[in-house]
Amino acid sequence: MLVAALLALAALAWFWGPLSRQAEAGAAYGARVGCSCRYVGGRSLEDCRKDFLPGMGLVSLSEDEAEKSVTGRVFPVASETAIYREGAGCVFKPRN
Repeated sequence: MLVAALLALAALAWFWGPLSRQAEAGAAYGARVGCSCRYVGGRSLEDCRKDFLPGMGLVSLSEDEAEKSVTGRVFPVASETAIYREGAGCVFKPRN
């Protein structure tokens, strides 16, 4: 059992970089698609999930109506936020 746990941890450490980059890309994709759908298309955030590509089931969406933004998350690995800007559409929120 201990050997299996150590092998699982080693595999996770080995693949962490590619997995976290894929999670970041998925979160960014979700945020951008959700923001465009919600604030450009005028649809509900729940309806916007229909626009996701297959395999995007781990991406969750939340919105801040006051800021006109949508955040995509792949918990607990990645989070990205897209904000609607008049004339520019949905742009990514700068990271602090």
